[in-house]
This record gives sequence, C-alpha cells and structure tokens, in this order.
Amino acid sequence: MVRLFRQYIPVPFLTLGVVEFVVFAMSVYLGVALYGRLGLDGYLANSSPLWVKAMTYAMTMLLAMVAMGLYQRRFRFGMAGMLLRIASALGGGGLAVGLLSYVVPAIALGRGYLAASLLVSTIVILTVRIIFILTLDQETLKRRVLVLGAGEKAAQIPRHLRRRVDQQGFSVVGYVHVRGEHDVVEEDLILRPDVPLLALAKELEADEIVVAVGDRRRKTFPVHELLDCKLSGIDVIDLQTFFERETGKVKLDILNPSWLIFSDGFDHGEGRKRLFDILVSLLLLGITWPFMVVVALAIYLESGFSGPIFYRQVRVGQHWRLFHVIKFRSMRVDAEKSGAQWAKKNDVRVTRVGRFIRKVRLDELPQIFNVLRGDMSFVGPRPERPEFVTKLTEQIPYFAERHRVKPGITGWAQVCYPYGASEKDSMEKLQYDLYYIKNYSLFLDMVIILQTAHEVIWGRGGR
Repeated sequence: MVRLFRQYIPVPFLTLGVVEFVVFAMSVYLGVALYGRLGLDGYLANSSPLWVKAMTYAMTMLLAMVAMGLYQRRFRFGMAGMLLRIASALGGGGLAVGLLSYVVPAIALGRGYLAASLLVSTIVILTVRIIFILTLDQETLKRRVLVLGAGEKAAQIPRHLRRRVDQQGFSVVGYVHVRGEHDVVEEDLILRPDVPLLALAKELEADEIVVAVGDRRRKTFPVHELLDCKLSGIDVIDLQTFFERETGKVKLDILNPSWLIFSDGFDHGEGRKRLFDILVSLLLLGITWPFMVVVALAIYLESGFSGPIFYRQVRVGQHWRLFHVIKFRSMRVDAEKSGAQWAKKNDVRVTRVGRFIRKVRLDELPQIFNVLRGDMSFVGPRPERPEFVTKLTEQIPYFAERHRVKPGITGWAQVCYPYGASEKDSMEKLQYDLYYIKNYSLFLDMVIILQTAHEVIWGRGGR
C-alpha cells in the first residue's frame, strides 16, 4: 500500500495504472508507425509534437478505464465483465479523443492514426490485464499481517473480511494470544508464542502488526514489544485504521472519539472545493442541458400538461441548515399524502418516466443549481430529510457528524453502497460518509465522479 492524496492505493493497482498509461502513450507511436508502414496516408496536425498527442491520448484513455471501474480494488465482475468494460473504455475513450480533436485541433491524430493506436492499445492492454489477473492472487504479492489479539475485536477481521475478494491485498499469518483476554478466533489460527513479539514477526516474515486488543490498559498489553517492532521497521497500526484502509470506510462498532481526535484528516478545503464545484457544475450543465429539456418535456407530457416538472423538498445541509433540494419529479403528485417515507424497490408511486430517470439518475440533474447556489457540493454525503435526520441521529452514533460538510449530488457512500432505504442502510452508508469527511481531497472527488459514471453506465443507479 502507498498513500497518495490521503487515499490508500494498493501497489499492484498503482503499478497497473502506470504500466497502462505507458502502454497507451506508446500505442500512439506504434500506431503511427504501423499506419505508415502499411503505406496508408494519414493526417497528423503539425501544431503539436507527437508526444503531446500521445500524452493526451494516454490520459483520456486512462480516465475512461477509471470510469469503467477497472481500477477498483475489489473486482465484482468476472473475466467476461472485465473484457466488456475494457471494450467500453477503449470505445468511449476513443470517441472522447476524437471529439477532443475537434475542439482542440492542435492535438488531432487523424482517424487513421487513431484507429491504429486503438488497435495496438486493445491488443497490449488485454495482454497486460490477463497477466495482472493471473498474478494478483499470488501470495508473494500480498502483505503479511500479524494480528495482536485473538478476542472479540480481532475476530472482526475474519468476520468482516471473510470473502476472498475482500482480501486481495493481504493475508493474515496468525492471531497472537494476549494474556487476560478471552479468545474468540478459531483455535487453529491462534498463536501462543514463547518468544518476543519481534522474533515471532521476523519468523513469520510479517510486514505489519495490527493491534486488535479489547483493553490496552491491561498490564499484560505488550507496549515495549510493539515499540521494539516499530523501531525495527515493522509497521504497527490499530484495528480502526486497518479497516479504514482495507474497506474504505470508518467502522462504527469500534469507533471512539479519541481516534477521531488524534487521527489525521478532516481538512475540508472549502475554498478550493467551492471553486471545483462551480467549475464542474458549469461544465456538466453545458453538457446535459439538452437532456434536461427532453426530461422536462417527457414529465410534462406524461402528466397531461398539468403536473409540476420539478420537485422541491426540504433537506438538511451543512451545519444542519435547511434548504430546498431541486429534482425532476419522478413520482405521482400525491406520493406523500400519508407522510414522509423511504423509497422502496419497485415503488408504485414512481411514474413511468420517473422509473427511467431515477435509474440513470437524470432526476438529480437540477441539483446542479443547488450547487451553484451554494446549498450543496458536487460531491458529499447524501442530503437527508429533517424527519429522517432527527430519527437517525437518535439511533445511530456519530450520524450528526455527516452534516459537518455540504451534502452532495453524488458521494463516496453512493458509489460504494447500493441505494439505502432503512436504518441499517443508513448506518452502513454513514461509515463511508465518515471516511469521505476524514479523507477529503480533490483527487478523491475526481475518483468519485468517475466512479459515478461507472455506476450509471452499468445500471446501478437509484430507485
């Protein structure tokens, strides 16, 4: 793992991204050479050197790969799904490069050279991906983790990360019994060493020690042994930080105020975030306004030229300030005649047009005006209704903390967890929201925006 812009990035995926960026850049040179060797006439604008065109092509294609979810730490699709996403990324990226060439002719490659570059990219990228998939699960590439503790806290590691897909980056080499603590972990996984912790870690070739002890105030807690390991070059982290890194969320059931107080992060950078919100919202508005006009006409026609097009609803914003969120109306006008309620799967209140625009999240587009007005951010926790906020704040610890920042059109919780319509879902999504608030950066915002495109394209939109 390396940490960039407050984000934990597995070294294999970082290496994959660098390799594929180089592949895309070199594909331009190889494509130009191939096209010329075939004796075909192409077009290369002379206003920019070839390396500029190659860098533009590589960056565009890499962003397309990110948008297709091809750098997610947990693959949720098989080989066929990966091939389909690679094809979509190359096709969409090629189209983007072509459109960009019309906007900025200086970087134009020409259709022949672009086609040749795409052909080379396809062959080499598929080869790289197959090699990556075959080597990703090799034990030699995983971090070897030694867990200090075998009690209830330590048992959460196999309990919450029991799926093989969630353990791509590490392997647990054992759970060390701590005197005075009741063991919960399976007996065959527990280590009861008669040597110091440092000697055990070296014997097992551990790269990292995760401290998962219930009570660190016990006299039997091996402070000096942990210090010895730390000063000998073995990483030592607590359980909460381990879960934060491996799952992309802050676990509520082991969270305490001291961890929040002494951990890094929580720099919201409101000035630069506001500028980012305005620029992204104006760009998105410029791209989507034709779709917004079509959606408005469809809603108006379906309602028989009588119902409202927009839906305004009170939501809780930053510092618990109330504001009216604006969305395209996707439900019947009398949808809440019985009071506020969660949206359900196959909700009968949703109109035919509403069902489609909710699926692809076109109903969210008018919130761009909320962002420009300053009520919302483009990326942030989902804005909730006051009725739900009051109830959830009483029932879920730390729920109020999500209102420290502006709510967003999309967010880390939205791209990491499916649509939530219950208290349990709200608790799960809060863990992702707390991770976002703690680890905010413009880099994370860009990642979320690209992953939102992936969620919409592959049909994981809202209800």
